Amino acid sequence: MPKLAHPLTDVQPRTAKPKDKPYKLTDGGGLYLLINADGAKYWRMDYRHGSARRTLAFGKYPEVSLADARAKRMAARKLLDQGIDPGQDKKDRERLKSEAAANTFEKLAREWHTNKLASWRESTAKDTMRRLEIDIFPEIGSMPIATITPQQMIAALRKIESRGAQEVAHRIKATCARVFSYAIQSGIADRNPAADLKDVLKPAKAGHFAAITADELPAFLAAMDKNDARLFKPTRIALRLMMLLFVRTSELIETPWAEIDLANGEWIIPWQRMKRGKLTVNPDETNHHVCLSKQALALLNELHTLTGGGKYLFPNQRDHKKPMSNGAILMALKRMGYQNRMTGHGFRALAMSTIKERLGYRHEVVDRQLAHAHKDKVESAYDRAKFLAERKVMMQDWANFIDGIASGNVVAGNFGRKAA
Repeated sequence: MPKLAHPLTDVQPRTAKPKDKPYKLTDGGGLYLLINADGAKYWRMDYRHGSARRTLAFGKYPEVSLADARAKRMAARKLLDQGIDPGQDKKDRERLKSEAAANTFEKLAREWHTNKLASWRESTAKDTMRRLEIDIFPEIGSMPIATITPQQMIAALRKIESRGAQEVAHRIKATCARVFSYAIQSGIADRNPAADLKDVLKPAKAGHFAAITADELPAFLAAMDKNDARLFKPTRIALRLMMLLFVRTSELIETPWAEIDLANGEWIIPWQRMKRGKLTVNPDETNHHVCLSKQALALLNELHTLTGGGKYLFPNQRDHKKPMSNGAILMALKRMGYQNRMTGHGFRALAMSTIKERLGYRHEVVDRQLAHAHKDKVESAYDRAKFLAERKVMMQDWANFIDGIASGNVVAGNFGRKAA
């Protein structure tokens, strides 16, 4: 008969002394304490799985007590009763733990961001990553994504709120929710701690893009002239074209020279570059006629002498293969003293209100020039064609109106007119 092992007492592991060779103190059920010649003591468990004899390591004594070792033995025996190899189970759990630790929020966020690049504009991709790098990665970026709690997510978002950036906090929350969703779909996480945070953030302040009024135009134009020497010349021209043409900022700074017909004074933006043309569902496939005034055409001719040899009207100063940054317009406005008072989009709001109120043009005509969305696509294409002649006259009147203000001859009243 096999010799029965007597359970160990608490005193035996504590008082066991090293010998010339390693030896064991057995506790039964395969568990024993291995005492090495150097005095180090380790808990081990021998077991059989199938035809194989194997050994489990439970840790070092006294960090792992006798009671702890017995609990580990019991857990291993339960696995054996279920036909599971406890050694392999331990390896699998350690592998999953290692993978979870490697799958941090930042790692998954960058993977998600890379997957989205093909469907995003460059500026969107850059802004999204910049916000994550500034506001989120320092807070939860190094954490395994599967372990992040709603409380940790809330703490990161409220830190953004604390500086008064409610709108940014809401946008970041939505971005983080998409990253968690990506992790869930990838089998790495099983919950989305950002998805249901609807009431924990302060409401984002509703409002419009900052824009000056028509009454502020004289001072604004004077500030523009005063700061000409401080601005990079293409940036100065970009500001004036934003004023004259009131296209969207991206539509201007991302324009290739191939779209501009200087000889005939035409600029037609392909529908693929327009905001509504970039929709993934039912994009608006109507090209946009910008309608160039004489003043705008003169600026484009001047600009051509500076950048006409490259691809873009406004190349990036560091890399001419890329267009100017969106921030260049905002930085120019900041230098003029109009930070938080005027934006690139503000030129559109200024033109819409002033052309209607001071020049007397109908809303529909200005709206078509702004390339706003139309509910009926067929009617939209018809309206844009129908109003084209009137829009050409309107854009020249607008340029003349601005020139009149700049020269001190402020034009008021209704001098809008329909094209013959």
